[in-house]
Amino acid sequence: MNIEAIPKHFLVASDFDQTLSFNDSGHVLSELIGATRFQEKVDGLARSNLVQQGGELAYLIRHDPEFRGVRREHLVETGRRVRLRSNIPALVEFLDRGLDGYRFSFFVISAAPREVIQSALEGIVAPDHVFGTELEFEPGSGEVRSIRRVPAGYGKVAVVEELESRLGIAPDRTIYVGDGSSDVHVMLHVNNRGGFTIAVSENTQLSRIARRTVLSDDAFSVVVPVLEGVLGWGVGEIRTLVEANGLTLETWEKARMDRVVIGESGTAVRAAVA
Repeated sequence: MNIEAIPKHFLVASDFDQTLSFNDSGHVLSELIGATRFQEKVDGLARSNLVQQGGELAYLIRHDPEFRGVRREHLVETGRRVRLRSNIPALVEFLDRGLDGYRFSFFVISAAPREVIQSALEGIVAPDHVFGTELEFEPGSGEVRSIRRVPAGYGKVAVVEELESRLGIAPDRTIYVGDGSSDVHVMLHVNNRGGFTIAVSENTQLSRIARRTVLSDDAFSVVVPVLEGVLGWGVGEIRTLVEANGLTLETWEKARMDRVVIGESGTAVRAAVA
């Protein structure tokens, strides 16, 4: 067998809230059901260290009186209302196609309820490629009776390891994309085993850990550091690939923080890559 002909297989795992979306699904759910003081409650739980960072919404759904009325249909509707970053379909299609000599398997790992993520990404990401908080509902009332799993904090590490084992992917071929403090544990884990991490926010704690930082309204922008930092591509090759996907790499000013502009149908989407 020609070993060179075997494609290199990479796991690409992404957070959901404020990574593929613009807002926290907990805020959207709160507005939908009329719950109050959501951020205040989340901040209080974070200070108390009662739950893993990122798992606050799951805790509130199970224990807070205002959230006890949440049903599956509320979660599905929340997903429909979440505002997504642009070009997620282009990103997923690109990863599904892969490149000559490279394969990518894309999964979403988030502490947001699985029903929310699957609804938001319906028709874009296969439901079995979504790992979110798993809730059990009472058959009669429809209330949440228990929480089976919350992929927050070290919970995300467990999912990454599970996927690596299932797909037969070496740890140094794992790429993780996240935005906040709940991604710190998994990013440290991926980095320590030779993987590649990308932050998509200005969270100072995360930006010190991530291999690269991308600030953009466009989900496809994470392809740029993957091509350059993981595959070793040059600017010309990256520009050609972006254009082959129906987009335009408007500018990319190489500096300590690279400035990238991706345009689609005459609309420019600015990004910064560190």
